[in-house]
Amino acid sequence: QSLFQVGGNFGQAMGPLLAAFIVVPFGQTSISWFAVGSLIGIVVLWQVGGWYSRLRASMASRKPAAHVSPFPRKKVMGALAVLTLLVLSKNAYIASLSSYYTFYAIHKFGVSVQMSQVMLFLFLGASALGILLGGPFGDRYGQKAMIWFSIVGVLPFTLALPYANLEWTMVLTVVIGLILSSAFSNIVVFAQELVPGRVGMIAGIFFGFAFGMGGIAAAVLGVIADMKGIDFVYHVCSYLPFLGLLTVFLPNMKEARKA
Repeated sequence: QSLFQVGGNFGQAMGPLLAAFIVVPFGQTSISWFAVGSLIGIVVLWQVGGWYSRLRASMASRKPAAHVSPFPRKKVMGALAVLTLLVLSKNAYIASLSSYYTFYAIHKFGVSVQMSQVMLFLFLGASALGILLGGPFGDRYGQKAMIWFSIVGVLPFTLALPYANLEWTMVLTVVIGLILSSAFSNIVVFAQELVPGRVGMIAGIFFGFAFGMGGIAAAVLGVIADMKGIDFVYHVCSYLPFLGLLTVFLPNMKEARKA
């Protein structure tokens, strides 16, 4: 999961850097240069799609393994509800930074547009690295332990961010991105183990929900920023990781595997 997600997040992280050093100095017409990368991506995906079709055809004759959840249905539904709320808190906070961090930096510290884009790149780059590291650490220490660490562990840093100066703001956002983003791949894997044999359904639900809630959160936070100011947004969002305490209601997957 972490390897699958890191490509898109790394590309997203490069966006502010390209905006700062290409789009800002050369104008919006320079965006057309990036179409070359899109064409290369289309060719690569075309080849991957053909390979995957052949792989599925070769596996079609095999007898599918039986998939049974280790927990009763009621417990599974409750755990999925908790995971959904965790994704909500994570993506709402990340949306506050990915959408409004540049405005916050310009408004509060008076930095240039290019500098604000570099700051956003550092946050998004740390987020991509967090996703990459979150998967292997989840495999080693368990998904539930990583969910605890990534959502609740980030709380001291989010609470400190609204009061930090420029230098500490850059440091804190890197730490926040690194820790908070390590959660998502572990949340998806945990959900897939709750409902074995429904990999596509779980991935679709959580990826769709993640992108959807990120967009909705960005819109809601924009309205709040217009009404109360951008500083108020980060004071409110600093408490979102408290929802991570709901992790206590997740079942113990290690004990279920032993049983």
